[in-house]
Amino acid sequence: MTTIPIAPHSLRAALFPKSTLLTNGALAIGGVTFLALMAQLALPIPGSPVPVTGQTLGALLIGASYGRALGATTFALYLGIGIAGAPVFSQQGHGLAKLVGPTGGYLIGMFLATIALSFLASKKWDQKIHTAIISMAIGQLLIFIPGLIWLQQATGKDWSWTIHAGLTPFIFGEILKLAIAATALPVLWRVVDKRRS
Repeated sequence: MTTIPIAPHSLRAALFPKSTLLTNGALAIGGVTFLALMAQLALPIPGSPVPVTGQTLGALLIGASYGRALGATTFALYLGIGIAGAPVFSQQGHGLAKLVGPTGGYLIGMFLATIALSFLASKKWDQKIHTAIISMAIGQLLIFIPGLIWLQQATGKDWSWTIHAGLTPFIFGEILKLAIAATALPVLWRVVDKRRS
């Protein structure tokens, strides 16, 4: 009887596929935990229902580093857990009221940004600093456009108030987050790839 020798790396590949349900599940839970922690880094803005949070940075990083399916799934899981009652939104917020309230558009925008950044990462936009910054800027637009529209509709205020309460106080911080996210991507890719290998 003849036996076919199996190289150690082939055996490891056969026993432990590169991307498994278990590792993707661990990455998704880790991503949800990261988003929840970043959401608690919140600074209230006087006169505005929208706080400055680390949540947008979390959404940008998850979107650009997790890949299309896993990035969208992770943020959808985060939203689902929050709607179900876990205090994962900013200032330990939770429930459907948070999603349909004045800040709900920002949450929807973060989900859209996660999908868009995942797509751009699949096109290698995250591999070079200039395209990474452009993709992060697109992500920011996708967060703030629905966020501002939703805020204006939910509060019934005029657009001057909406821009002053929902955009102006965040500009410096969002530029800083954009720079952090773009420069952190190479490190995150190494971590995610290592977890998947």
